[in-house]
Amino acid sequence: MALNKQERRQRIKLKIRKKINGTTTAPRLCVYRSNSEIYAQLIDDKGGKTILSAGTNDKNVKTAKINKSDAAKLVGKLIAEKAISAGISSVVFDRNGYLYHGRVKSLAEGAREGGLKF
Repeated sequence: MALNKQERRQRIKLKIRKKINGTTTAPRLCVYRSNSEIYAQLIDDKGGKTILSAGTNDKNVKTAKINKSDAAKLVGKLIAEKAISAGISSVVFDRNGYLYHGRVKSLAEGAREGGLKF
């Protein structure tokens, strides 16, 4: 039986989550992508808490008149800047079942440019 898009993404997501886990020293950088927005969170899975978050709904990203890929790169730089100021330099990247291209790839590149290591 063929899977629909959501079921396929859910299976991929579960496979990814079996392998990666965020800690306090290297939290999980989780990406959520909707049709118009993109969000990133740093999550400590041991403590079950979200440490930081950033998205295209932030003030300085929302006011910039740029396309979605450039906005994703800006969100990546923003989350990296927040993480560096909080004392976090390395993370584990969780693409959350999305393919690693387009906006997800732009966010990851932006985070790397911002100084995060993964």
